Amino acid sequence: MKKSLLLSLIVLVFVSLANAQTEMPKSSAPKFDPKRDPFADLKVSVEDAQKSGKRILLDVGGEWCIWCHRLDSFLEANPELLKYMHDNFVVQKVNWSPDNKNEKFLSQYPKVPGYPHIFILENDGKFLFSKNTGELEKEKSYDDEKIMTFLKEWTPKK
Repeated sequence: MKKSLLLSLIVLVFVSLANAQTEMPKSSAPKFDPKRDPFADLKVSVEDAQKSGKRILLDVGGEWCIWCHRLDSFLEANPELLKYMHDNFVVQKVNWSPDNKNEKFLSQYPKVPGYPHIFILENDGKFLFSKNTGELEKEKSYDDEKIMTFLKEWTPKK
């Protein structure tokens, strides 16, 4: 009896985990993935943004990029910034790497001078602004005030 109850509990946990993973937005990925299709991701981001009244923040970079990892780590270490960003923007990572430069997708936007790079789009996908993240740096990291000022400047008016 105890074995069947334990087995049922284990199966329930695995089914719950599988369902939770499939419910993640299809447009977002925790890493820069050269196999993802940014056009398909943008379509989902637009749908999410229009439903939620948010704008879209494209985070362009790659797993090879030290500053991309620094930005991700900085945001994770600053929950107020991270929450504000996700409360007001649908965030979509777009890979740029030797494996996949996503040239066709990125050709829609101004030239990227370095990585990571941020594009702000309206909730319908229309390009609004290009941001060199070097302007948000402070020493070997990022500046929380500069990032928050930038996010607030591009937060949709409600």
